[in-house]
Amino acid sequence: MRRRNAGFTLIEAVAAAAVISILAGIALPALQDAGEAARSGAAKGTLFDSWMSSVAHAANTGVEVVLCPGDANGCRDGIDWTHGWIAYADLDGNRTRSPDETLLKQAEPLGGKVHLRSTTGRTRMVFQPNGGNAGSNITWTLCDGRGPEAATTIVVANNGRLRTGTPTAAAAQACMAAM
Repeated sequence: MRRRNAGFTLIEAVAAAAVISILAGIALPALQDAGEAARSGAAKGTLFDSWMSSVAHAANTGVEVVLCPGDANGCRDGIDWTHGWIAYADLDGNRTRSPDETLLKQAEPLGGKVHLRSTTGRTRMVFQPNGGNAGSNITWTLCDGRGPEAATTIVVANNGRLRTGTPTAAAAQACMAAM
């Protein structure tokens, strides 16, 4: 009686490799989309946290708070918040962070292909002690590697109320473009 060798035949190995390739081709894009959705959700949560902290600090201390794209050194000009943002108590009211002004929040740069852009011309928000913000409404467009159809907006009205929505096709597409 002959004993058969244990193992796979070449045909079995090729069939298994084909099945694994097909499953990977299906699963990998879904995993990438899930990662982008998670990073986008984290960015939205961090922005909400910064907004709430800014409103609370302004109301509790009677001092205006500035929220802007930037880092501990101060604000950056422009509408791209992708590289992080800060919130600070603007003690002297000049909209420029001085070393003696309290840094309330510092958001790190966004990961993956997540982008956050504000309304053209709105490079910062100033929260007043009454909870509102100075100037006009501000709309952020948040997009990621899932494409413009997954983009969302975050709108803050002058009275401080916050809501989310869907951007126009042009705003969603502009959000996806490199700055």
